[in-house]
Amino acid sequence: MKKHNFSAGPCILPQEVFLKASEAVMDFNNSGLSILEISHRSPAFVEVMEEARSLALELLGLEGKGYQALFLQGGASLQFIMSAYNLLEKKAAYLDTGSWSAKAIKEAKLLGEVEVVASSKDKNYNYIPKDYEIPADVDYFHMTTNNTIFGTSIKDFKKTDVPVVCDMSSDIFSRQIDFTYFDLIYAGAQKNMGPAGTTLVVVKEDILGKVSRDIPSMLDYKVHIGKDSSFNTPPVFAVYASMLNLRWLKAKGGIQAIEKENEKKAKLIYSEIDINPLFKGFAHKPDRSNMNATFNLTDDSLKERFDALCKDAGLNGINGHRSVGGYRASMYNALPKKSVSALVEVMDELERKA
Repeated sequence: MKKHNFSAGPCILPQEVFLKASEAVMDFNNSGLSILEISHRSPAFVEVMEEARSLALELLGLEGKGYQALFLQGGASLQFIMSAYNLLEKKAAYLDTGSWSAKAIKEAKLLGEVEVVASSKDKNYNYIPKDYEIPADVDYFHMTTNNTIFGTSIKDFKKTDVPVVCDMSSDIFSRQIDFTYFDLIYAGAQKNMGPAGTTLVVVKEDILGKVSRDIPSMLDYKVHIGKDSSFNTPPVFAVYASMLNLRWLKAKGGIQAIEKENEKKAKLIYSEIDINPLFKGFAHKPDRSNMNATFNLTDDSLKERFDALCKDAGLNGINGHRSVGGYRASMYNALPKKSVSALVEVMDELERKA
């Protein structure tokens, strides 16, 4: 039985992407070679890389606006230090909204002064701070738009004249934002774009080259831009599968179309959480994420029964992170609404039989 995959990452991908990728593993474009064994310098893969980079900019509405798209390695975790290496000269401002932003803050402190403008740690990151100002004297301001573990999402973006850096790992390509607001976006592919192994970085070129330190080549965005995202051997298969996923998204109508689907899925699960007395949401309602719904049982004695119902229904990956406990339903772009309906039916069944 094909399971309903609510995993937070590596996550669900469209079936047609799996099919096309699996065909390429055996024979890439009738070349007689697998996508796993072709040269990353070959014209065939150079075309893949260029299409992936181009699609990323197109879908984000950043084509022709001074941005470069790169597919790198090391996940968002490497970007915590890589972004600081390239941009932090004296001081940077950070918004602390969860575990990943806290880790980014820790890394940046190795290279310069960090001012945490606000934090929601006081309530285990169940809300997004609103009452803060972005200092004008910092090299950049860093935020995490969607907090996978805690199920919160930034909805409003404060005006600023300083460069804005954003970890968008778990909500990139899921909702419409004016992406020109950001000067650097990074996102691990495995949350909402492709398989684990590559990380999308979208950077505005004019913010680079302003720090006085020497930057190691592998950590220098300008080096990767100059080598068309192939300074070292890129993760060929992960880039290829991400390209297929971006093609799929474009064919669906892009971010505008997928956002409507994501809103319907989120409305379905949150409506059940709010009306079912056996469940309570973790995140503050105005800050709820459309990608990751976090919730707990109101009676922990029902856990064994609920878990059994979920297993019988083929629901996979809904256990909450240890930082929060309870449950988490990750509803990325490729998750069909019927999977959310299946979860809601199980929640409703628990209420009927409790």
